[in-house]
Amino acid sequence: MRSLFVIIAFSLLIPGAALAQSLGGLGNNAPFTLSASPQYPTPYGTATLSFLSSSLDLSNAMLSVSSDGKNIYQGSVQPIVVTLGRTGSITHIAATISSGGTKYSQSLSIQPEDVVLVAEPIASAPPLYPGKPSVPPEGSVRVVAVANMEDASGALLNPAALSYAWTVDGTQIADASGIGKDVLMVASPLQYRARTVSVAVMSQDGSLVGGDSLSFSTANPTVLIYENDPLLGIRFDHALSGTYTITSVESTLYAAPFSFPMVSATPALQWFLDGSAAQTGNVITLRPTGSGAGTATLSLTASAGSYTTATANLSLSFGLTTSTNAFGL
Repeated sequence: MRSLFVIIAFSLLIPGAALAQSLGGLGNNAPFTLSASPQYPTPYGTATLSFLSSSLDLSNAMLSVSSDGKNIYQGSVQPIVVTLGRTGSITHIAATISSGGTKYSQSLSIQPEDVVLVAEPIASAPPLYPGKPSVPPEGSVRVVAVANMEDASGALLNPAALSYAWTVDGTQIADASGIGKDVLMVASPLQYRARTVSVAVMSQDGSLVGGDSLSFSTANPTVLIYENDPLLGIRFDHALSGTYTITSVESTLYAAPFSFPMVSATPALQWFLDGSAAQTGNVITLRPTGSGAGTATLSLTASAGSYTTATANLSLSFGLTTSTNAFGL
């Protein structure tokens, strides 16, 4: 019976800002309200106009809406969708409701700004990994506000001169808000829960405002095993699972932990061969000894903190004779 032994190897505050809009009367003092959503419209996006009144019977009224002087709707009162322009451009909306022979008017201006939040989990991933790790349990996330704001003339505002007001799960984070504070570090939410982060970005004179929000939840970390080929390097294109056959004098395997928290140190990796601790670190090299065929069980445990763990298992076979041609010779 053949057996395996391991060759040890090591590897390397502003309050929540409102929609960029202004309200004003046209003619009569209108007994209805005109609002637009979303709170922070995006360039070349849309905004939905809504109408409310406590004194008018809107179900029996007629509505007329114009955008930048061009009539876009005539009919019964209902939500109206308007198309917006480039970053910083102003869309002027005028709405008139006719009820009981009287006309009431309101106006509104919408100025979309380009603000996007990007979540960057502080989590493990293999070198040169092209993707982004998931949000780790017991970890943290770096949230970056990317603001490309312009005024009506198209002049770009300096992001470092803008004021950022951060909110996490509905609570304003005053000590992380202020001029130029475009980055926020937040803790990962509890398992099976979500965390919502939002930001309001405003010019220093308060004339321009934009914002964005995002929600994220944690995902269980994983650890995958790859073959480390002496000529091709680590075969990241194929994660090993099930049974792995050792066909050469020795075989080196590489462990890649995905989405483990990186708060204090890299994840701890422990290899086990037939249940016995064999090696720590990312790399393990296996060399069959003796004669004949054999099997073994290889398992791997990755851990970070007290509760964040993941495992991977392989069944190993070695010493098998492979035929060199169609006749088995």
